[in-house]
Order: sequence, then structure tokens, then C-alpha cells
Amino acid sequence: MTLHLVKLCVGADSVESLQAWIDFRKEQAHSAGVEFVQNHTTRMVPTRKDELLDKGSLYWVIKGKIQCRQNLLDIRPFTDNAGVKRCDLILEPRIILTQYQPKRPFQGWRYLKADDAPRDIKNAAEAAAMPDAMRRDLTELCLL
Repeated sequence: MTLHLVKLCVGADSVESLQAWIDFRKEQAHSAGVEFVQNHTTRMVPTRKDELLDKGSLYWVIKGKIQCRQNLLDIRPFTDNAGVKRCDLILEPRIILTQYQPKRPFQGWRYLKADDAPRDIKNAAEAAAMPDAMRRDLTELCLL
């Protein structure tokens, strides 16, 4: 059964700024002549790897709401230079907008059952063209 992760998106104040960061890292890799791999490093290693890699995603909480997700491609545990166990979450660089879902602050990541995950926005092209504040207001009015 599919399982997802949810994590606070620290450093990005919008979906657009998250996408800009991904694009910047992609350009850096391209300029250096190396293959771009979108990863997010975390301290804790998920124990339910098989369920997460069965079409799971990482859902990003931005400004107190789940707003988007990225498909989870792989989970790679490793030990850093200081001897601390860590984990790289390998993500598809494409961001998929989701319906807003309020989420209180928390540390690290949490599992998110498929039934509890917000649905993808059906018309992503239209939603992407819509200003973030307008999309938020329309969502709160149940018009999106």
C-alpha cells in the first residue's frame, strides 16, 4: 500500500521559490557537467521504505499548508563525515500542486497515509498561472 512523507519546506516561502531553488540546483549541476539528482537530506531514515517507494511522494508544507508534492524515487541511507547517520530522499524534480491542507508545525518528517493526502489540483496549468494569494483565497472559499 502506498505511503507518503510530509515535511516542512524550510527556506521556501512559496511553491515558486521551491521551484526556483530546484531550477538553480539543476543549472549548477549542468554547469559543472554532472548529472542532476534532486535530493533532500534528512537525519532519520524511514523504516517503511517499500511502502514509500510504491508510488509515494514527499508532500511539502509551506506557510502552514501542504501545497505541493514531489514523487519519491529512492531512499538512500548513508553516514556523513562526522559519523552521523543520514538519509537522502531522491525526488523527481517536477513539482505537483495539491489542494491546500492545513498542517501544524513539526520537526523532521511524518508519514502520511494515502487516504489522508490532499488531492492533486486537476488543472495544474491554470493553477500555476494563478497568483499564490488568489489560489489560497479561492481555496479557503471552497471555490478550488
